[in-house]
Amino acid sequence: MIKIVIVGFGNIGKAVMEAVEAAKDMELCGIVMRAQSLNKPQVALPVVDDVQRLEVKPEVAILCTPSRTIPEVAEGFLTQGINTIDSYDIHNNIWELRQRLNPAAQKGGSVAIVSTGFDPGGDSVIRALFEAFAPQGQTFTNFGPGMSLGHTVAIKAVEGVKDALSITIPLGTGVHRRLVYVDLLDGYKFEDIAAKIKDDSYFRNDETHIYFEKNINSLIDVGHGVNLVRKGVSGKAHNQQFVFDMRINNPALTSQVMVACARASVKQNPGAYTMIEIPVIDMLDGNREELVRRLV
Repeated sequence: MIKIVIVGFGNIGKAVMEAVEAAKDMELCGIVMRAQSLNKPQVALPVVDDVQRLEVKPEVAILCTPSRTIPEVAEGFLTQGINTIDSYDIHNNIWELRQRLNPAAQKGGSVAIVSTGFDPGGDSVIRALFEAFAPQGQTFTNFGPGMSLGHTVAIKAVEGVKDALSITIPLGTGVHRRLVYVDLLDGYKFEDIAAKIKDDSYFRNDETHIYFEKNINSLIDVGHGVNLVRKGVSGKAHNQQFVFDMRINNPALTSQVMVACARASVKQNPGAYTMIEIPVIDMLDGNREELVRRLV
């Protein structure tokens, strides 16, 4: 049984707990949360503010904290010899994160699999496979319509924001519109908060519309989707087109991919990896020969 600890317990952390509980080859050791957290989960598991307080040392830490905290948090676990799985979603910085975590993983004899989840993560594998099918061409990834967890977390971190929601609307050919809804703390001006949000790297390159909304909960739907299209050339044959399309519950799929990568992490040599570097078969539970016989 692979021993798992969950770090952070928001939407993704709760979904990870459900996915681990459903996995036949895993068991939960506990949950790690910030000491100052006011919402201690009511679960039949140890809840601690330091992984060393757990009676059983976990093999894998599934990091369910905001992307901007991942580099430092992951390094702390890796140097203790604990594998880490994260869903870091700042696309432009994924390579830098992989390079940063690799020395810590090597030092601790551990494994980091970075930027797992549905995108980056699962979609990254599909994009790589499509490019193998048609080496020349273009790939367009169209998200939504749906709630973006990473963008929503980024807004909530802005000083003055009481609650927030970010919805992604696909416009086609990889272009997106962001619909942002915010509720503010007393004493803050909507115009100032809106300017900060639009200047954030999560929103800077997209068409972003920001609205004041007192009842954020009335808008929340964690459903999401992606339509991934590649049109290109196989050998010398043009007009090859491949389409991947899905409609999902965002936390559920993100957490399931993270759990699959946790399984794969114990089969890798020490170091930092992205999902396209991990054999798909290593993410599956079961006997390797039987999996090959059944799935090929």
